[in-house]
Amino acid sequence: MTRKEDPTVFTEEQIENGRLLFAAECEFFFGAQKLDQLPPLAGPEVAFAGRSNVGKSSLINALTGRNRLARASSEPGRTKQLNFFDLGGRLALVDMPGYGFAKAAKSVKEEWQTMMFAYLRGRPTLTRVFLLLDARIELKQADRDVMEMLDRAAVLFQVVLTKADGMGPNKLKAKIAEVEAVLAKHAAAYPHIVITSSDTGLGIETLRAEIARSCAGSGSEGEQG
Repeated sequence: MTRKEDPTVFTEEQIENGRLLFAAECEFFFGAQKLDQLPPLAGPEVAFAGRSNVGKSSLINALTGRNRLARASSEPGRTKQLNFFDLGGRLALVDMPGYGFAKAAKSVKEEWQTMMFAYLRGRPTLTRVFLLLDARIELKQADRDVMEMLDRAAVLFQVVLTKADGMGPNKLKAKIAEVEAVLAKHAAAYPHIVITSSDTGLGIETLRAEIARSCAGSGSEGEQG
């Protein structure tokens, strides 16, 4: 079976490419709280979005093999800036602020949406957004709102289910079917879902390979920062 026949199957070479990409040094190099603070355009970027407490920091740490690269805030919604990490001079990982924080004022939520939409529309080097969803809970309205925002921004996004360890096969299958039905309604959605667990390492090598493939041919040799 070839890659064209089944894009969910990765060859050993593609898995190795992902491993080698994420074996490189990864360091924080920029934080932006406002649009005029964004770093200059350079090589390719991939961004990670998700609700507060979805496990975004843990996933980034698992991908890079560094326990404290991305720091989770003890207060959901507290981190309000775009954090840029340089991965070996070949790729920038962008940690987007968590959304859906219940206690935030309406004006704060609107400010978040305005800034994130402008970032998404204004970064031609952004190759893909990985939208993290907690596999154990139902989709929230905030998740659906972000999918719509990504459609409007015309930015390709791919769903990553987090915290999937411990779920029975039937529950996981039902969750995948639920999310796939929602994604079918979104023009910007990449149709294949990645199942992960930062605790057990489930799906981490697959996601690394997916990220490496998403940046292929995007000038990934350019320096960041």
